[in-house]
Amino acid sequence: SDEDAVGQDSLVSGSLRVVDKDAEVIVEYKPVEETVDTSNMLCAGKDSSSVMEWDQVSGEKSLHLLESQQSYETEWDMVNAVSFKKKSCSNGEGSLNHCHERSRGAFSFAVSDLRSITVKEEGWTFLVLKLKDSCSSLPALHFHHGGSREFLDSLRRFALLSEAPEDDTCLMVSTPNRALSQSFENLLDDNNFGLVQKFRKDPYVTTLGGFSKVTNYIFDAFRGTEEQHQRPPEEVELLGEVIPGLEINQQEEPGFEVITRIDLGTRPEVNRTGPLSSEDWIRHQDTEGRMINIPLLKQVIFKGGLCHALRKEAWKFLLGYVPWDSTLEERKVLQRSRTDEYFRMKLQWKSVSEEQERRNSRLRDYRSLIEKDVNRTDRSNRFYEGMDNPGLVLLHDILMTYCMFDFDLGYVQGMSDLLSPILYVMENEVDAFWCFVCFMDQMHQNFEEQMQGMKTQLIQLSTLLRLLDLSFWNYLESQDSGFLYFCFRWLLIRFKRELSFQDVLRLWEVMWTGLPCDNFHLLVCCAILDSEKQKIMEENYGFNEILKHINELSMKLDIEDILQKAEGICEQITSCKVRSITSLKVRSATSDNEP
Repeated sequence: SDEDAVGQDSLVSGSLRVVDKDAEVIVEYKPVEETVDTSNMLCAGKDSSSVMEWDQVSGEKSLHLLESQQSYETEWDMVNAVSFKKKSCSNGEGSLNHCHERSRGAFSFAVSDLRSITVKEEGWTFLVLKLKDSCSSLPALHFHHGGSREFLDSLRRFALLSEAPEDDTCLMVSTPNRALSQSFENLLDDNNFGLVQKFRKDPYVTTLGGFSKVTNYIFDAFRGTEEQHQRPPEEVELLGEVIPGLEINQQEEPGFEVITRIDLGTRPEVNRTGPLSSEDWIRHQDTEGRMINIPLLKQVIFKGGLCHALRKEAWKFLLGYVPWDSTLEERKVLQRSRTDEYFRMKLQWKSVSEEQERRNSRLRDYRSLIEKDVNRTDRSNRFYEGMDNPGLVLLHDILMTYCMFDFDLGYVQGMSDLLSPILYVMENEVDAFWCFVCFMDQMHQNFEEQMQGMKTQLIQLSTLLRLLDLSFWNYLESQDSGFLYFCFRWLLIRFKRELSFQDVLRLWEVMWTGLPCDNFHLLVCCAILDSEKQKIMEENYGFNEILKHINELSMKLDIEDILQKAEGICEQITSCKVRSITSLKVRSATSDNEP
């Protein structure tokens, strides 16, 4: 009989849901009746307090949605048939303690009770879930028609999934502080991608996977101290597991000296100029094409940027792809050499067969992430709009080739944001690649799993803000925001999502001059916060309100006003000891600034 079959080793078709029930996140499995067509199941993101729920829809509606979504296919679109093998078990000592069974084959458990997930691929993918209670056992979940990746991606919204050191098929599960993790989801969401196109009726639906590899490491990574509240022991233990080498001091300020209030004096007013023209650029070349008067040239670029026609050539110098002292002939030789090198690396991934790629999970994962990100990067820009746009192909190919160049880092979500403006300016695959390599040399630590670059920058930024405006810093600290979590996206991709596309070009070329100090982008952060502090304090914003307010600044910032204020702040602290703490080595146009 059917009942006997279920009691033995059999497959039970059903559906999975990951549901946020305020107090805790629940994974539910329900059998699907034989009359239900499980191929008609769509994953609908319903973001009310970060709810991720998989619902069944009619076949007609499913077909309509799929046809309209082909151009924005993402990893959480389709939920196909999920089955598990149910074995007979007693109701005695070996029964589930954390897992609740409500009907034949159905079960549910809290994500916080989940210890690990083993991913197996034998014909089709199946997952083995292990709960923290070693006596508990769950049936294997078989994904005959796909959907395992979607399930794991939805779990990543509420838990940290990290590979076990001894077994790369096993994902260890940790559940960090819920309030902070949800706040980061809100901060890093991008309303312009994917699901907004699909579910227009719900304005709060946003992407689920943005910066997943990076944000898995930041839920509570930077909280080393609180003046009024110490972190619970379980959170301290979790942080030690998530960020190897992290030391948490519950009594003293970590990593930097306490700075008392200093009279910085009046902030000087500074003026910006117009962009450097092509004619002025040529005047800074000798007869063989070498650039001359480089410190003065950089100062002019810092004060006004570049005219767009000049960017294609000048960015190569600013990023370090082309040496400032190279002749025109030497640059032609370099171009030929770099072109050959690029296409050799490109051929490496182009020549990988499907069979080889099936046995190379890292390359397969890199390709999957790149394909998804390319389809949702700057699609409103004419250079990337449309499905058959050659710009999308170039974006994809350059990112794949970078994986060959730096296979250890590979591809991390967010890197496409750094490449997009460079490719737009260069309009050349080879030049864009090598300029991107130079930019990634600067940004590399932002995308490493240990995230040392991000931690250092947030500490430096907090130090700067405390020096510049102690009352504002104290207010943020009182709202659990003293380490400036809300600036994470600014630092990660250098304000790429905060400014209009053209303003990003202006800001980046100004920062690439290296003037007036190494970490000018930190002063840009301070300038933005200086403009927003009055509203934040007068409205008495709390932790979540601060995150929301900062996120809503996107596309509303005036880049020229920000640059002017940031330069003024730099001059204000020129003689302050904080320079040595944050590498603010102020340079002038007359300093020896040869590359």
